[in-house]
Amino acid sequence: MTGSPGAPANAAVPSVTVTGVAQRQAWRAREFPPVEQVTRGVWSVPVTIPDNPLRYTLCYLLLADAGVVVVDPGWESDTGWADLQRGLDTAEVSADHITGIVVTHVHLDHHGLSRRLSETCGAWVAMHTEEVQALPARISQMVGPDGGRAWLARCGAPEEMMAEFSEDLADTLGIFRLADPDILLQDGESLDLPGRRIRVVWTPGHTPGHICLYDADYDLLLTGDHLLPRISPNIGVFPGGLKSPLTSYLESLRAMPEFDGAEALPAHEYRFRGIAGRSRAIAQHHDVRAQEVLDIVAAAGQPTIWEVTERLTWSRTWDQITGFMRRAALAETAAHVEYLQREGRLLIHTGSPGEADRLQIAPSDNADA
Repeated sequence: MTGSPGAPANAAVPSVTVTGVAQRQAWRAREFPPVEQVTRGVWSVPVTIPDNPLRYTLCYLLLADAGVVVVDPGWESDTGWADLQRGLDTAEVSADHITGIVVTHVHLDHHGLSRRLSETCGAWVAMHTEEVQALPARISQMVGPDGGRAWLARCGAPEEMMAEFSEDLADTLGIFRLADPDILLQDGESLDLPGRRIRVVWTPGHTPGHICLYDADYDLLLTGDHLLPRISPNIGVFPGGLKSPLTSYLESLRAMPEFDGAEALPAHEYRFRGIAGRSRAIAQHHDVRAQEVLDIVAAAGQPTIWEVTERLTWSRTWDQITGFMRRAALAETAAHVEYLQREGRLLIHTGSPGEADRLQIAPSDNADA
């Protein structure tokens, strides 16, 4: 999932050429999009995300004579399972023809149904080797019994919010038995789907092992959450995640012009063309976001990361953002803070044990001139 309340609605949105016209019509009408045959070898299947403004994940079926690979089967629920089965039936894909399941990343709206589907059809499950550490069970082991309270305290989160976050996180981590991978993928390798040319493109940032898939047979790029036509994915600092997720994400964006001629098949919203332009626009969005962080720090006088998060503009007001979404917003702010520190534009004053870190604008090189 994108995972945070996101940038405000008036943030710069690039001009993309919409190819999933029926999908966009459904999105605007707040209706469920249709199951669609994108090309002879690819189907798009919407799978419900319960109680979420994104509403659905676009699962993709990659067809070959030798079998079918399912990409991002979606959120684990009876409704989602029925959605997936309806898509398989429409594409005339039987369970015994499914040989593999690939997840672009392990968030619940992508990887939730992998275990159920694998147990039903006997298919292998694959993800990038770096994505294994992002499995919730692994993160839980890294975070420990405090649910990341020490990190939250360093960010300046209030005590009642830390308790809410810990309970919310523990509940989320316990919802699904997410499948471990049978196959670990590497950047540049081909999927095990004889008769098809599907290449793994490692795009870390949203998660450590996020991948896109390039379908050379039809010039398609399955983008997962890396590139979406209208919104930007959550790029946040999380225990067990990337040390510099925003730096990694921006580097991944810079690799996208190679695929500019391809049609983008994202995991949410609708299909589009204009990959290079969309990548540049998202990078510019993060430049604007970083400057907003700097402006807040300059005006506030050594605020905490939490205090900056409260003051940032989001797609809804701060009092409308609750529970885990606040943790995601905090993580996104922390990613921009880490990026700005790495760039030499922001200083982080580490607090004493039990005290929050404080932020300060780094002095310019010509401050004494």
